[in-house]
Amino acid sequence: MNQRKIRVCWDNESENRYFSVIDIIETLTDSNNPRRYWSDLKRKLKKEGFNEVYEIIVQLKMKVPDGKMRETDCSDTEGLLRIIQSIPSPKAEPFKRWLAKVAYERIEETEDPEKAFDRAMETYLKKGYSKNWINQRLKSIEVRKDLTDEWEQRGVQKGLEYAILTDEITKAWSGFTTKDYKNFKTLKKENLRDNMTNLELVLNMLAEATTAESAQKMQNH
Repeated sequence: MNQRKIRVCWDNESENRYFSVIDIIETLTDSNNPRRYWSDLKRKLKKEGFNEVYEIIVQLKMKVPDGKMRETDCSDTEGLLRIIQSIPSPKAEPFKRWLAKVAYERIEETEDPEKAFDRAMETYLKKGYSKNWINQRLKSIEVRKDLTDEWEQRGVQKGLEYAILTDEITKAWSGFTTKDYKNFKTLKKENLRDNMTNLELVLNMLAEATTAESAQKMQNH
């Protein structure tokens, strides 16, 4: 089996992790010419109607065998999983089965949201979190949902506007913006709340619950 190391690059600006597409293809296909394989696959994806194939690719400098840094086709996790779905290789099948399982679970959770909490509880237990912390974390999800529902009713746009408001709330109780707090805790892609203590979760919940309550009172007057 090909044991080639897959090159990975972390982008601080987008806070995203990018992988070398060529390395992934070589690992999953054992192709003698992964660059040609990738070139042919891009054309195939375009013909199949996947017109966004070039949108999920970014050119980043990565070290090549001769030690130099050269522009390399890279993609984040979401883009990479989309590419893997189109690779006809036995080594790609476990990823495809996993994606099908995750998609099925998401559909189940849409029909019965309680299953999402059950799966979250199970996942946190497997990661070694205490039941007390997990209960606080699940409560924080509920509080956050109440807050974002309030924002949505008021026309706040998801994405940048949510991020700006979240920064203000986080700064109010911690003194940090969300990004600064993640840097303080030396986190990258990890979820900030999953790395909070019980006390931090409680303070954050209190801040978000107070914000939601204040917004509701303003709306009622």
